Amino acid sequence: MWKFNGRKRPDFAIEPADGQESVWDYPRPPALVDCDKTVLIESGQAIIARSSRAIRILETASPPTIYLPPADIDFACLMDAAGSSFCEWKGMASYYALSDGGQIVAWQYRSPLAAFAAIKDYLCFYPGRVRCTLDGETVQAQAGEFYGGWVTADIVGPFKGDPGTGNW
Repeated sequence: MWKFNGRKRPDFAIEPADGQESVWDYPRPPALVDCDKTVLIESGQAIIARSSRAIRILETASPPTIYLPPADIDFACLMDAAGSSFCEWKGMASYYALSDGGQIVAWQYRSPLAAFAAIKDYLCFYPGRVRCTLDGETVQAQAGEFYGGWVTADIVGPFKGDPGTGNW
């Protein structure tokens, strides 16, 4: 189990039950970990992606983000979207929207920083904008407009983005 910078969890952290992870045990800088679950991404009746080769990124205070390899994604369902953002750990991100011109649903690092080279060209989807499942469990979206963490029953917080976390 990861430990929060070698220290105990903060007093406000939820104690995980058996089979759960606390986001306060995740490291900073983030870690890349193979995902042992089947990931399914859907919009309406369309299956955008299905993978059993995803990578989880674990970062203190945030639910995991799940990155899928490009070979497991149906890019006919997606189109490049305007805009970019910068992550201090991963580098410059670009975005994808649904091919029908809908909202942005995913992001990608085409030239990630060296420590995150394993996710080059992988996509991570926003669970609040398309249906994302892990081994059949529907993923809940992380609170906050910007965040893309995947909240499942086996993850406890509180999470960055929840009300009252603006100073984290």
